[in-house]
Amino acid sequence: MSKVVTFGEIMMRLDPVGYYRFVQANSFDVSYSGAEANVAVSLANYGLDAYFVCKVPNQEIGQACINSLRKYGVRTDYILRGGPRLGIYFCEKGASQRASKVIYDRAGSSIALAKKEEFDWDEIFKDAKWFHFTGITPALGGDLPEICLEACKKAKEKGITISCDLNYRKKLWTTSEAQECMSRLVPYVDVCIANEEDAKDVFGIEAENTDINSGKLDHEGYVSVARKLAKQFGCKKIAFTLRGSISASINDWAGMIYDSASDSATFSKEYRIQIVDRVGGGDSFGGGLIYSLISGYDDQKAIEFAVAASCLKQCIEKDFNQVSVAEVESLAGGNASGRVQR
Repeated sequence: MSKVVTFGEIMMRLDPVGYYRFVQANSFDVSYSGAEANVAVSLANYGLDAYFVCKVPNQEIGQACINSLRKYGVRTDYILRGGPRLGIYFCEKGASQRASKVIYDRAGSSIALAKKEEFDWDEIFKDAKWFHFTGITPALGGDLPEICLEACKKAKEKGITISCDLNYRKKLWTTSEAQECMSRLVPYVDVCIANEEDAKDVFGIEAENTDINSGKLDHEGYVSVARKLAKQFGCKKIAFTLRGSISASINDWAGMIYDSASDSATFSKEYRIQIVDRVGGGDSFGGGLIYSLISGYDDQKAIEFAVAASCLKQCIEKDFNQVSVAEVESLAGGNASGRVQR
């Protein structure tokens, strides 16, 4: 069973009931989530040996967070205990023309205050085949940019495949801060994952003839962006999610993978999704892609699996993608009717 290591922050997610707005809420539903933790849950569900690395407070809330990962088979051996608090985010679910909204309360979290010397990457990476992180983690500041860099150097030294989802978050850092930091990290990355905004926001590389607000996407523009990213940073593969936002409730969803060695791009089929919860959609794409590439899938099969996995996630409440390989393969193979299974 392949060992995959993911590294980042896990938080408490608080949601108003149903489609209530924050100002209407009298109570909040609790769950736990975070970009790299979401990927680890996907990979554990697919049968891989998924380890999540983080730091959480050494008290009951930190333990509840760890328990939520263990429930889905994620290995928590390398999660550190200590520090003052768990980060929190509030999520207001959008509908129709009203967008979803996220409010962060994560300053001073245990992972944000973690120190380089706390992480033994030689031990963490023992027998590992893959390492995954996102641009969210270094954006938290403190020692985390250097911790990510140290992890990438150690993984590269050990011949471990490295993937990174650029995941730009404007509420965490500026575009100039992101560009300075990620320009040091991405040269170590073998598989770079992004969406229609990330390459522009982080590196100023924009897809031509594309308007994300109107839902207009141009395939050739994305091939051009992928080619530029691969040339600039040496990534072996670039994968994009392609989201056409009809409204907060209806999205068109597809993906592309670019192979730098052959200078060729492969696109998936497109799905029209009735959104249940879109948060974590990109992470489930990353999890599906990692599983596919570890499993030796060719690019067409890999991108179809990743897109189908993330399509299914957006029909599931909360961040974790709770689907099996068989369910993903069924959708990727064309079974999209949604008929009751008896």
